[in-house]
Amino acid sequence: MDTWDRTRITEVEALRAVAHPLRARLLGALRHEGPATATELGQRFGESSGSTSYHLRQLERYGLIVEDEDQRSKRERRWRAAAKFTSWDDADFVDQPEGREASDAMHDLQVHWLLKRDRQWRDRRLEWDREWLGAAGTSDVEVRLTPAATRRFVERFLELAREAEVESAAEPGAEIVSIHIQTVPVHPDDLV
Repeated sequence: MDTWDRTRITEVEALRAVAHPLRARLLGALRHEGPATATELGQRFGESSGSTSYHLRQLERYGLIVEDEDQRSKRERRWRAAAKFTSWDDADFVDQPEGREASDAMHDLQVHWLLKRDRQWRDRRLEWDREWLGAAGTSDVEVRLTPAATRRFVERFLELAREAEVESAAEPGAEIVSIHIQTVPVHPDDLV
């Protein structure tokens, strides 16, 4: 797997599958911690291996995970993420009530993780090296863009993140950094 491959979701059923909170957590664990079995993931998340196996099969069904090439045991399958991240285009789902619902569920999950990561950072910031205190944080900016410029911005942002990871992943002090980006137009009536 190229470390920055992307699984692009175009079907409502696939988006609904990954919008399930436990499945999203399982997929995230496989992305961040590497291959694992249903039993290992079940123990990590306090789920039975049967439940975890079911959810892993659903993720496999839609191409979000695959069997790991390195199977340590013939008894249990090891799974790995098929790609670094998942993307979808809201325009593919807006005309279908089930699609809008699944897309909304994914957006809600992303905002939940954004808030959780921010709270975790602030609760533990004194445990981190002081250099992280100056490097980490939250900021925002509102700019006037076209849809095409917004798409180019997101792609450039992802390229920059990939380059930064390639440059620093093997360096001492490199940690997993949670980066969120939201690009949504603001209605004139909603401006502060």
